[in-house]
Amino acid sequence: MDTKSIKLFVLAADLLNIGAAGNRLGFSPAVASARLAKLELEVGADLFHRSTRKVTLSIEGAEFLPFAREIIAQEEASLAALGRRNPQVSGTLRFAASSTFAERYIAPILPEFLEKYPDLNLELKLSDSQINLIEGGFDLALRNYAVEDSSLIGRRLFADKRILCASPDYLNQHSAIKTPEDLEDQQLLLFMNTKPRKLSASDGKRACTFPPNKAKHRVICDNGSAMRLLAKAGAGICMSSIWNVHTEIQSGSLVRVLPEYFIDDNAAVWLVYPKSNVITPKVRVFIDFLVDKLSYLSD
Repeated sequence: MDTKSIKLFVLAADLLNIGAAGNRLGFSPAVASARLAKLELEVGADLFHRSTRKVTLSIEGAEFLPFAREIIAQEEASLAALGRRNPQVSGTLRFAASSTFAERYIAPILPEFLEKYPDLNLELKLSDSQINLIEGGFDLALRNYAVEDSSLIGRRLFADKRILCASPDYLNQHSAIKTPEDLEDQQLLLFMNTKPRKLSASDGKRACTFPPNKAKHRVICDNGSAMRLLAKAGAGICMSSIWNVHTEIQSGSLVRVLPEYFIDDNAAVWLVYPKSNVITPKVRVFIDFLVDKLSYLSD
C-alpha cells in the first residue's frame, strides 16, 4: 500500500478537500483523485462521498482513518530510527483541550512553541465538553479526569484540586454557611452533567456529598470561565478547580466557602493520546513542551 496515497487520504480527510490536499503534497487535482481511487480499490471501499459541492468521509473512510494515521506514524518513526528523517518537526498537530484551561495556561505559551518549531502547525479544538479523541482524529488531548478508555494512554500532569467559592457580595447577602448542610439553602452554580462528588474535611473525619440533594441548582453551564465570571458577579456558589480561580482567590474577588472542605475525587489533569507502538515526533515535542512549561502547577 502506497504511503504517499495514505498521507493524501489523511490530509484530504482533515481538509475535506481532495484538490487542496493534493496541492500540499505536490499532486495535481487529477493525480490526487487518481491516487485516492487506486487506494479505494486496494482497501475495497469508497473512502469519500464526492459531489460537485463537497467531499465527506464515508463510514468506511472514518473507520479507516485512525489506522491510516497509525501507518503514517509508524513510517515516520521507523525513518527517524534509521536516521533518514529530517529531525526538524513538521506537519499539523491536532490538539484538544478544555477551553477554560487553554485560555489561562496554554494559549499564552503557544507563540514560544511555534517559534521553536516553525514547520509545525497546530489545529486546536477547545471545549470544556468531553471530546472523543479517536473519532475526532486528534493527536493529543488535555483532560481533567483519569483515562478509562483502553485505546488511550495518559500522562498525569498534576492534581486537580477543587474547592467551593463565591463572591464577597453574595456571601454578605445570604445566610451564613458554617456546615455543608447550609448549602441546601444557597444558590449553586453547577457544571453540566456533574455527578455528585464527595466533599471531605481536611481533618479526614467528616464527609458529605456535593451538591446536596435539596440544593437549588440556580445555573447550569458547560464552561469553566463562564462559571468563574458568574461567581464573581454574585450569582451563587460554584465548585471550581484551584487553577481556574486562584487569581481571584488571591485578589479577594472570590472567597472560599467552607474552606476546611475540598472535593475528594482524586481528579488530575492528564495529557492523553491514542495507544500506539510509537509516538510521532510532533506529539513527543509538544508533550515535552507542555510538561516543562506547566511543571509549576504540579503537586
